[in-house]
Parts: sequence; structure tokens; C-alpha cells
Amino acid sequence: MSVVKINVLTVPAEQRETLEKRFASRAHAVENSDGFEWFELLRPTEGTDSYLVYTRWRDEAAFQAWMEGPMKAAHQGGGTETGERPKPAAAGSTLWSFDVVQQAEPKPTE
Repeated sequence: MSVVKINVLTVPAEQRETLEKRFASRAHAVENSDGFEWFELLRPTEGTDSYLVYTRWRDEAAFQAWMEGPMKAAHQGGGTETGERPKPAAAGSTLWSFDVVQQAEPKPTE
């Protein structure tokens, strides 16, 4: 079954808009990656300053190929007109990994 990777990003309140804009304008490389199944950016609503970046992959190898290819290239991309890379919006991150052992889909309505 699939694997899920959740990147937990600690984002100060003043950087939330910046983070969301950066994700909205990303190159969409993940959607075309072999083995990619799902992406969601989850905004905290109460009690935490952590955003969750949820991705689901066919298997660990597909995730690692994306990490070493498109994701690595996207994060090494160009900076501003002065050549400087923009300051990260997140103050820290942690990667959680899970195997999908059960799943459910809505039943079709008749």
C-alpha cells in the first residue's frame, strides 16, 4: 500500500501568508512525479503554529526519487533580483512517515 509523508512546518503568524503564497505559486512538479498520489497543505486553526504538508506516494522509492529530483531542484532554485534566496517562511520542520494500512472511500450515491 501507499506511504504518507507529512512535513510539519513551524510557521510564525507573520509568515503564514508568505508560506501559503509560496505553495500557491510552486512549480507543480509534485503532481507530475511518478508515484505521486495526493497533496494537501493544512493550515492550523487553533492551538498550534504548525502547518502540515501532506503527501501520499505509491511507495517509499517514489517519494525518495521526488526528494532527490524535482523537490531538491525546486528548493535550490534562484533567488531574488539581487541573487539572494528568500528567507524561509518556516522556522523549522519535521518529517513524519507512515504506511497506509487501511483506507476508506465514500460510497457512491445512487
